[in-house]
Amino acid sequence: MLDVLKRKKTDEPLTKATAVQKMFDSIAGQYDLMNKVMTLGQDQRWRRFVVAKAGDARQGRVLDLATGTGDIAALYKLSFPAATVVGGDFAQNMLAEARRRFCCRDISWQACDANFLPFADGVFEAVTFGYLLRNVDDAPAVLAEVYRVLKKGGRLVCLDTTPPSRNILYPFIRAYLRWGIPLMGRLIASDKAAYAYLTGSTMDFYKAEELEEAFRQAGFEKVGFKRFMMGTIAVHWGKK
Repeated sequence: MLDVLKRKKTDEPLTKATAVQKMFDSIAGQYDLMNKVMTLGQDQRWRRFVVAKAGDARQGRVLDLATGTGDIAALYKLSFPAATVVGGDFAQNMLAEARRRFCCRDISWQACDANFLPFADGVFEAVTFGYLLRNVDDAPAVLAEVYRVLKKGGRLVCLDTTPPSRNILYPFIRAYLRWGIPLMGRLIASDKAAYAYLTGSTMDFYKAEELEEAFRQAGFEKVGFKRFMMGTIAVHWGKK
């Protein structure tokens, strides 16, 4: 079996994090519009699924990592108002956009690196994130950090892209990812290169089954996943 606890591509430069940080800072202003267009308006439905899978933390603490412009964090706070919600990201422009959009929500927005979380062991009832793992150098290390900050019984829920299955729709999906989304990135966000990277990282990322195994190897139990959008999106979950 593939050892999914090793980096998917061993020749990736260790400067990837810096490049990704700059990329997300550059597209922060158009990020939400592009998400709606790229996903054909389905992105909020996936986020609601993430929040539902994370469950009610009651008066506990919840971390939305790689919070971006804050949608999952805000949706969680709206769904479960008693919880203390932290939205963390290493892209400062993304955090600024999150603060602007949800200035009236009682959410703590915090700059942090997913590889070295600035939190004590076992403090969160749940950790969520969207589109994080395909943008880091070492996904297993991030999963280990998340495991560390979760309480026993705490839940991890991950929304990310996944390579599409090679079925009859594969050529059309691949064409949309390879040419359609970069074209939209150029027209809407004036940044074709950023969205070419985002679609390329989808094809190079773990398959849904491989990421499920990575969750298990990181120590999570009751692991599962569900695919969306013709198999190009997957939500994974697990319990400490």
